[in-house]
Amino acid sequence: HWVYYFPPLAIKDCKSIGTKIDWRRSFITTDINPYYDSFVKWQMRKLKALNKIKFGERYTIYSPLDGQPCMDHDRASGEAVGPQEYTGIKLKVLEWSNEVKELLGSKQEFKDKNFYFIAATLRPETMYGQTNCFVGTEINYGLFKINETDVFICTYRAARNMAFQGYSEERGKINQLIEIKGSALIGTKVNAPLSKYEQVYILPMENVLATKGTGVVTSVPSDSPDDYITLMDLKRKAAYYKIDPSWANYDPIPIISTPTYGDLAAPTVCEQKKINSQKDRVQLAEAKEVVYKEGFYYGTMLVGDYKGKPVQEAKALIKDLLVSTKQGFIYNEPESLIMSRSGDECVVALCDQWYLDYGEEEWKKLAEKCLKQLNTYGPESRHQFEQTLAWLNQWACARSFGLGSRLPWDPQYLVESLSDSTIYMAYYTVAHLLHGGTLDGSIPGPLGIRASELTDEVWDYIFSDGDYPTSSSIPKESLDIMRREFRYFYPLDLRVSGKDLIPNHLTFFIYNHVALFPEKYWPKAIRSNGHLQLNREKMSKSTGNFLTGIGAVEKFGADATRVALADAGDAIEDANFEESTANAAILRLFTLKEWCEEQVKNKDSLRTGPANDFHDRIFENEINKLIQQTDKAYHDSMHREALKYGFYELQTARDWYREAVAIEGMNKDLILRWIEIQALLLSPIAPHWSEYIWKDVLLKEGLIVNASFPEPSAPIDEGLLEAGEYVRKIIKSVRDLEIASQKKKKKGKGENFDPSKPKSLKLFVATRFPEWQDFAVEAIKQNYDEQNKTYDDVKIREILAEKGILKNKRTMPFVQEFKKNVDKLGTMAFNRALLFDEYDTLNMSKDFIKRSLGYDKIDVLRESEAENDEKMVVEIAVPGEPGVLFKNIN
Repeated sequence: HWVYYFPPLAIKDCKSIGTKIDWRRSFITTDINPYYDSFVKWQMRKLKALNKIKFGERYTIYSPLDGQPCMDHDRASGEAVGPQEYTGIKLKVLEWSNEVKELLGSKQEFKDKNFYFIAATLRPETMYGQTNCFVGTEINYGLFKINETDVFICTYRAARNMAFQGYSEERGKINQLIEIKGSALIGTKVNAPLSKYEQVYILPMENVLATKGTGVVTSVPSDSPDDYITLMDLKRKAAYYKIDPSWANYDPIPIISTPTYGDLAAPTVCEQKKINSQKDRVQLAEAKEVVYKEGFYYGTMLVGDYKGKPVQEAKALIKDLLVSTKQGFIYNEPESLIMSRSGDECVVALCDQWYLDYGEEEWKKLAEKCLKQLNTYGPESRHQFEQTLAWLNQWACARSFGLGSRLPWDPQYLVESLSDSTIYMAYYTVAHLLHGGTLDGSIPGPLGIRASELTDEVWDYIFSDGDYPTSSSIPKESLDIMRREFRYFYPLDLRVSGKDLIPNHLTFFIYNHVALFPEKYWPKAIRSNGHLQLNREKMSKSTGNFLTGIGAVEKFGADATRVALADAGDAIEDANFEESTANAAILRLFTLKEWCEEQVKNKDSLRTGPANDFHDRIFENEINKLIQQTDKAYHDSMHREALKYGFYELQTARDWYREAVAIEGMNKDLILRWIEIQALLLSPIAPHWSEYIWKDVLLKEGLIVNASFPEPSAPIDEGLLEAGEYVRKIIKSVRDLEIASQKKKKKGKGENFDPSKPKSLKLFVATRFPEWQDFAVEAIKQNYDEQNKTYDDVKIREILAEKGILKNKRTMPFVQEFKKNVDKLGTMAFNRALLFDEYDTLNMSKDFIKRSLGYDKIDVLRESEAENDEKMVVEIAVPGEPGVLFKNIN
C-alpha cells in the first residue's frame, strides 16, 4: 500500500514547486518493480563474485523486538553508531559481603556456582595493575545465570547484550536470578585476573554509569586518574564511605613505564594538576586523556608475559591471553543509545549473516583513490569521508523482513535498504527505456524488453563494458541504445544528499561504484547539505514549527519559496528557511516584474545610441562581472551566492546606474539586456517568474529553460569596476563626514556647517602615498610569511624604529589595518597602485555626486592646487581616499 500511496503525492509536491525532473525515469526500489529487482540482484551477484560480499559470524547492531539487524535507516535514533568492543574481565567472587550472604542464604539456585563480576575494559594491558573493583552504590545489578556453573554480576542492560553474544543458556534469553543494589555488594572479596594481589575488594565509586559498559569498573590506580583519586578518597574517608579501611589498603602497582610521567602515570598527573577529589570532573577528564595517550603511544610494559614490549603491541596480545585462559571474553555493546523505529533499544548481537566487506584493504584503497578525485565542495565533507573510510568495516547487507529485493542466492533474506540503493543512479539512465510511464514496471517501456530478459550478462554489457551477450533475446540495437544512454550520463557529475548519510549511504556509494564500474565511470562530485531549520529553529511537529514543501508553496508561491530556499544556506551546516525572506521575495519579484514590464512598454523613451558614457560602461562592466560570478556560484553549487550575485547585486547595479544617469536617462540597449540577463540568471531559482519575463515581456522565442546561459559582452575591466566602487565609497565617506560634523557641532566643537543650506564640496586627489606609509608597508611585506599567513611583529617594529616612524601616532593603527587587508587579500594587498585614474573618475562623476549629496558646487582638485588653509585636509589624503572639504556657500 505504501509504495503506491506515497509516490504520487511526492511527485505532485515536486511539480508544485517547479522541479525540473524527467518523471519517465522514476521507479519503485522494491521487488514490486521486476526491472529494478533484476538490477539489484545483478549488483549483489556481481559483488559476491568479486568476493565483496561474505558470510560469517560478526557483531552487528540488532533489534531483539524486530528479530533482525537494525541498520541506519531502520533506526529512530543512533544513526551511524556502531558496536564498541571491550574485553570482559571475569573477577571471581571469593567471599560475598555480609549483606549479600544474607540475601542469597542457602537458596538452591546459588549452590555450587561460580560467581563473576564482569568488568568491561578498553585497556586489557592494564589488568596487571588491579587493586580493587568499583560498583555504583545506587545502581541495580543482577545475578545472571550464563550456564549450569557460571553466574555473571552486571547491569541488566549489559546482560541483555551478552545474551545475544553467546553468554546465556539460550540465545537472547536473560535468566536473572536476583537483583541486588550496588551498595550491598561493597566489601565482596574477588580475584582479579593478572593482578599481583590474590584478592581485592568491591568498593564504591561515585561516577560509575549504568548506561556504559557493565556497571562494573575494575580499578587500576597506577594508570587511571579516576581510579587513583577514588582509591585515595576511600583511604582518607573510609568511615564516610562505610567501608573497612583494609579493603582500600592497596598501593598502585607500576605496570607501564612512560617517558614523561614515569612508572605511575596517573598519580603523577593527578599531583601535577592538583586533583584531590572525585568531584574534580573536568580536571579528571583532562588527566585521563593525557595518561591514556602517553601510555598507549609511548608506554612500555614492566610486568607480565610481555614485559619490555611497547603497549601498542602488548595490548592485543594480553587481550588474547585473557580470552584463551578464560579469564576474559570479547564483549560488545552499542557505542551509544540506539533506538529502532519499532521503539526497541538495540543491542549488539553476534550473528551469522551476509555482509559487505567494507574496509577490506584493496577495496578501501580504490575508495580512497576515488575520494581524492571527487569534488566534495568543501573540506568539512572531505574530512568526514576520510574519517568514515578510516573506521568503516563489515556491513550487514541482509535482513529478515521489510521492503526490497530478495538476496538472490539466499532468498530467505532481503537486501538491506542501504545496500540496494548505492548505484541506482546508473539505473536512472535506462529506466525510461525499460518501463517508461510506470513506477512499478508493470508495463514494458518503449524498447519492449521484459524483465526476465535482463540477465547478468545484459547488465554487464550496459554498465560494465562487457561483451555482447549472444544468447540474449534482446536485439543488439536495443542494448546499444541503453548502453549509449548510460555512457552519455556517466560518470555522474553530482550526487546530492544529506550530511548524515556520509557515514553510511554516501560512502557505500563510493565503495560500490569503484567495485562495479570501470574507473572512467567513477563519480565526479558529491554535495552534502545540512538539515533545514525553520525561522532559525529546528522543525518540530510537536512545537508547531513545521512547514512542508506543499505548505510553503501554498503560503508563498513556488518562486518565492525557491528564493527563500536558495537563500537558506549552502554549506554543510544546517540551512535556515526564513518565512520573512519568502514574504520579501514575493514583493521583490512582483515589483521587479512591474518595472521590467514598464521599461519594455516605454522602451522608445529610453536613451538610444552607443552606450559609451562613463556610467554606461561601468554598468555594462558590472553586468558582465556578475554574470561571471553567478556562473561560478552555480558551478560550485552555491545557490545563496548565485542569488546574491545574480539577483540582489544585479539589481543594486541597476539601481546605482538609474541614479547615476538620472539626467541623461538610461541606455535602451543596456536596460533591455539587463532585463534579459536578470531572467536568465534567476531562471534556475525562480523559473516561473523568469519564463514569464522571457516569453510575455521580452517576447523571446522558445522556453528560457532551453536558452543558453549568458556570456559577458566584453572582457571584465577590473579598473572600471574599481572606479565604480570608488565613486560609491566617496559618496558614503562624504555623507559620514557630514554626520560626524553635526555630532561635533552639537557638542560645541567643529565648524558651523549646516548641510541643509547651500553648500560646496572640494575633493583633493593625492598622487602618492606618504613616505612613512611606504616604509610601513615595506616592513610588513619583508616580514610576512605567505605560506603560514603570519607576521614577524618584532622585526616589523625594529624596522619602523630604524626609520624613525614607530612613535608616530598614526603608524601602528595603520600597520594593524594594513595587516587586516593582507589577511583578506593576500600579497595583492602590497600592490597599492590604483587601476583607474582617480582625478578623471571624480570629474566624470561630479554631477552624480552633486545630486546624490545635494551639493550646489563640487570642485575636483589635485593636492598641489590646495590653498594654505586647505593644507590640513590634503595632508591626510592618499590615493583612493581624497581629502574632503565642505562648507556652506554664503
